Amino acid sequence: MTDNMWGYQAEAGHQTGMDLTGFKVEASDGSIGKVDKHSEDVGAAYIVVDTGVWIFGKQVLLPAGVISSIDVAERTIRVGRTKEEIKNSPEFDKDKHAGDAGYHEQVGGYYGDRRV
Repeated sequence: MTDNMWGYQAEAGHQTGMDLTGFKVEASDGSIGKVDKHSEDVGAAYIVVDTGVWIFGKQVLLPAGVISSIDVAERTIRVGRTKEEIKNSPEFDKDKHAGDAGYHEQVGGYYGDRRV
């Protein structure tokens, strides 16, 4: 079951209406980029991270369930996955990321039910 991957955890510190665009994103082993866009849709919340030169400008979709903390003062989001896990994630599909259940199932399945 991957549905729970698509919701912000209460302990992560997300507040409804918070604009995460531009926040730095830190994996468990280092920086991976900045938030390009995000959603807080119920059951489909995510961030899209622009990885810049780290993996040659690739964007990655991260379900909200992998976010371990949001530091508003530092404008930093920490995710409970390694850089390698994120680098090997399913290809970001800009046409499917918003509302395509099959794509969400693929990405959610990759990250699994292991919440941070």
